[in-house]
Amino acid sequence: MLEQTQDNEEIIARVAALDIGKAEVMCCVRVPDEARPGKRLQEVRPYSTMTRSLLVLADRLAGLGVTRVVMESTSDYWKPVFYLLEAHGFETWLVNARDVKHLPGRPKTDRLDAVWLCKVAERQMIRPSFVPPSPIRRLRDLTRYRRDLVEVCTAEKQRVEKLLEDAQIKLSVVVSDIFGVSGRAMLAALVAGQRDPKVLAQLARTSMRRKIGRLEEAFTGFFTDHHAFLLSTMLARVDAGIADVARVDAAIEELIAPFATAVDQLDEITGVGRTAAQVAIAEIGLDMARFPTPGHLCSWAKFAPGVSESAGKKKGKAATGHGNPYLARILGEAAVSASRTNTFLGERYRRIARRSGAKKAIVAVGRSILVIMWHLLSDPNARFRDLGADYFVQHTNTQRKVRNHISQLAALGYRVTLEPAA
Repeated sequence: MLEQTQDNEEIIARVAALDIGKAEVMCCVRVPDEARPGKRLQEVRPYSTMTRSLLVLADRLAGLGVTRVVMESTSDYWKPVFYLLEAHGFETWLVNARDVKHLPGRPKTDRLDAVWLCKVAERQMIRPSFVPPSPIRRLRDLTRYRRDLVEVCTAEKQRVEKLLEDAQIKLSVVVSDIFGVSGRAMLAALVAGQRDPKVLAQLARTSMRRKIGRLEEAFTGFFTDHHAFLLSTMLARVDAGIADVARVDAAIEELIAPFATAVDQLDEITGVGRTAAQVAIAEIGLDMARFPTPGHLCSWAKFAPGVSESAGKKKGKAATGHGNPYLARILGEAAVSASRTNTFLGERYRRIARRSGAKKAIVAVGRSILVIMWHLLSDPNARFRDLGADYFVQHTNTQRKVRNHISQLAALGYRVTLEPAA
């Protein structure tokens, strides 16, 4: 039986495709031939990636009446071209290069790639990638840069710990955070030239003073002026990194001020803090019309199992694949944080972890958090409400179990008829 599909067979009349490189853009334009109905005219020309040349390209496309411009996501080279054409009012599509691979066995050049991409685009055989609007893109730049700065600070702190190990200073064995108040005071004293373990141990504060004996033993080592020079340089880099993170945080707060309501909504989700809420908005935006259902958002973020089937047999392990690493990171952190709570998400994590392991439980809870985010961002008036850790006990679906049992009996050839309840 023939079924109606959602596909549209309309061919884009005036379309352009760009094969983008670092120094040159190969542009293919296809438009109708007015002299010969049903035929197409084609123009393939290279343009420099310099701004003036791109402005000439935009004028040429406007003169030909092009309505849609399609380009591959080549490194970061696509960004200036995409943004310039977007600002000129064109419908710009960014597509994944894997979706428009050139046919094997045929010559491959920039010119042929542009022609092939244009032919595929005019028949609407590709889907555009998600590119958020300009305010979200600026926010995304800052949140991603903040993550990079934090990683740089973390790497520098690890170098400090390795340096202390090289000098036989076992401070990290006694102190859980050597960059706390007491730890920084001790490190500063080492840089200043203090080598006496007893004097260094006395710099401990509050509860750490109970460990003075162990601290004296930990500071008995071979810390030299060479180590002091390296340590001072590393600590300066750590301080500079922390200051940079604070500046980026202030810029993020300024940019996200118009979206404060959405941040407050996401902040209510179990395991999600303000930083995670800011990153989520920067990565998926606020307009959930781009994702018709929560399933579409989960599929885009690669928080849904993949399907690979051939000859009636499923292949692989239904892995989710690799999606947005920045979004995946905060969802994983939120899932781990939620797993330690006595809430619906915490209980969901524990139930799945018992039978499938912690890794699958983190992905499952991360997907649940992403679904909650979709619903909250779709309705500005919605508020998060925890279902409670006892939800699974109170909502055991007895009827579903009965239906499944009947299906199993029917598969064995039995006929089962349910009598209506009295």
